[in-house]
Amino acid sequence: MEKNIYTAPTKIEAINEAKKRLVETEKNLLITEIDSDNETTTIEVIEKREVLNFIENYIKKLLNNIGYKTINVEITNKDTVPIFTIYSENDALLIGKNGKNLSALQVVTHSALKKELKIPFKFILTISDYKEKRENSLIKLANNVAEEVKKTKIEARLDSMNSYERRLIHNALLNNKYVYTESKGEEPNRYIVIKCKEEK
Repeated sequence: MEKNIYTAPTKIEAINEAKKRLVETEKNLLITEIDSDNETTTIEVIEKREVLNFIENYIKKLLNNIGYKTINVEITNKDTVPIFTIYSENDALLIGKNGKNLSALQVVTHSALKKELKIPFKFILTISDYKEKRENSLIKLANNVAEEVKKTKIEARLDSMNSYERRLIHNALLNNKYVYTESKGEEPNRYIVIKCKEEK
């Protein structure tokens, strides 16, 4: 990806020069201050579209190399966070059991991007409509287990999940009158326990 260097008496002036040269607004630029003294400030600037292109091309190349022939990537935004939705000839294999292959793909892609960028860049990978189905499935599971715990007064332990999925469960039951949730264990095997509030 193209990295642009600008030097000016102040950081604001350097940013303004970057905006002028690249014909972009500041929100579409990733800006890192790389040097500063009493006289000048130097910044490194990368256009966000360059980052999106890097991620898309990295995913396609990686999956092509492991045998996937037909890969399409759709980029959308949710609360300013880019979502890369991957469509392939074998979505189930790409997702893996409980999304493990998808999680591994996200980790590898994050790692590759980290080598290119000096600042964090948040993005989400998903396969076809897996993310939406998985979210709905987890929320349904949370409500069903909560109902069982309410009836039996016996706490229930769920399978280990990543932090995003655990947060979905916590949020789904946050206002439940009868049960509460706790995260236990160590990563990557951290899990949720649903308990009856009468046990507090």
